[in-house]
Order: sequence, then structure tokens, then C-alpha cells
Amino acid sequence: MSNKEEEMYEEDEIITLEFEDEDGKIEEVECGMMGVFECEGKEYVALEVLDESGDVLIYGYKEVGDDEFELVDIEDDAEYEKAAAEFDAIMAEEE
Repeated sequence: MSNKEEEMYEEDEIITLEFEDEDGKIEEVECGMMGVFECEGKEYVALEVLDESGDVLIYGYKEVGDDEFELVDIEDDAEYEKAAAEFDAIMAEEE
């Protein structure tokens, strides 16, 4: 992680995700939490991958307790497209 990325996100805003590839190998990816937003009555979270790609991942967001939450996979392509479009609109407003 670069110094710029370390400054952008506080330690409690960094999330480590684990992905399994086709060979069963687990890859850890560090992401910075960009924020939680709402789309059509559901909550979503945007996570920026903290590597040179700068990719943004969008997941469903569910609070499960004080300062605890779960990431929920978005299975439906149409739902994902709507959430991604809402995130893009929010980012465009901030610029």
C-alpha cells in the first residue's frame, strides 16, 4: 500500500477480502471503505482496491451489530448495474 492510500483511509476503514481463484488458491485483497449509500431502498458499500488498479467493488451492506457489518454479494446483474449507476452518480456530484 502506498503512503497516499494509507493517508486516505484510517486503519478501521481498511477491509481485507479473501477471494478463491479457479485453482482453489486464496488471494487477500486490501480495500479502503469509500462509503455506504442507498439505492432503491437497499444499502450498498463501495470499496476501493488498494493496489495499482484502483478498482472499486460494490457489495450489499448489512449492519449486524454495533460497529459490525456484513458484505452481501449482489447476485442479480440488474441490481448490480443499478447500484453501480447510483455510485457513479454520487461520485459525479462530488466532483
